[in-house]
Amino acid sequence: MKKNVFHLKTKQLKEIALSLQAKVETGLNKEDTEIQCIPTFINPKTSNINGKATVLDLGGTNYRVAVVDFVDGKAEIHPENGWKKDLSVMKTPGFTEENLFKEQADPIGEIKREEEMPIGYCFSYPAQSMLDGDAELLRWTKGVDIKEMVGKPVGQPLVDYLNARNTVKFNGIKVINDTVASLFAGLTDTSYDAYIGLIVGTGTNMATFIDADKIKKLNPDYKLSGLIPVNLESGNFFPPHLTSIDDMVDACSDTKGEQRFEKAVSGMYLGEILKSVFPCDEFEQRFDAQKLTNIMNYPDIHKKRYVEVARSIYERSAKLVAASIAGLVIVLVSHNPSIKKVRLVAEGSLFWSEYRKGKDYKDMVMSELQKLLAELGHTDVHVHVAQMENANLIGSAIAALS
Repeated sequence: MKKNVFHLKTKQLKEIALSLQAKVETGLNKEDTEIQCIPTFINPKTSNINGKATVLDLGGTNYRVAVVDFVDGKAEIHPENGWKKDLSVMKTPGFTEENLFKEQADPIGEIKREEEMPIGYCFSYPAQSMLDGDAELLRWTKGVDIKEMVGKPVGQPLVDYLNARNTVKFNGIKVINDTVASLFAGLTDTSYDAYIGLIVGTGTNMATFIDADKIKKLNPDYKLSGLIPVNLESGNFFPPHLTSIDDMVDACSDTKGEQRFEKAVSGMYLGEILKSVFPCDEFEQRFDAQKLTNIMNYPDIHKKRYVEVARSIYERSAKLVAASIAGLVIVLVSHNPSIKKVRLVAEGSLFWSEYRKGKDYKDMVMSELQKLLAELGHTDVHVHVAQMENANLIGSAIAALS
């Protein structure tokens, strides 16, 4: 590949940032738009967080259960990283809601509970937040298809199932997705003007807080005010300046025309982009970002052309993520010009991946982001990235205790 088709100039990255800004504003005003901007009806505490919550984390088919104990705003997790369980059985044909509840209940039964407590449920499937803090399942993804659960609340039926089988009851449930959980986890440091939750792993997404007055599509009967957590579902962003290679990856996917940003950025697709550049070469069927970074990190044992293209795809992914964050920061600052200091809690194996021969992914994102913010006239706005262990568990506990 003589010309690097994946190279993006600063002018193009600015256009991508401004495109995301415009589409976020559209998503705040209307339903069923490219960037959905789904409000989450939970007002998280930022101070005086105290108490215990049982936390469930269903990320794909990986499941964790823990008790999070907040004492004076500091979280202790028991056991340290939660009980873990592989729930790949969810993909079995004929698997039912009852089967799922039973599988989920088993590790919950390991917890020695002597008092009633709420549940915080990090549920990483598409769901619409409900006013009571529960969420309605919109559709299953990732090979799961438990039909009788679609269109129904995710949380309350599980609580009812557990309470029918436990002497010590659960007294409520709040359901959020992993991006909103990262956003909430960021609130453990209250010294910032604004917060963003970011996922760049197998998939990608962002969440932030938006003032209710700026979310025109909110039902006025809800009488909501103040900052509302908003799950952007930004993986569905269709940015300008994608390539014909990206079009090929999209055409071969199960979701043609959807998740175009995710298909250019996330770990699940970076290997597919590389394969599409060399359609006549043979690669492993499952070729994700980890295998792509292996090519970059061990160039001596791979073809030179693979190494160069892998590096270009990796760098473009980081720059696209930087442009998307810049676009969201512009939204926040346009709503509130006093914002100068933003905390970004980032999750995902790709975001924290290492490139031994050059800048790591995170460093590429952050240096490009600062450059773009300066180009867009916001030199005084600084974004500070944080890596938080167990952000999902902490964020979900904050939701449960709010």
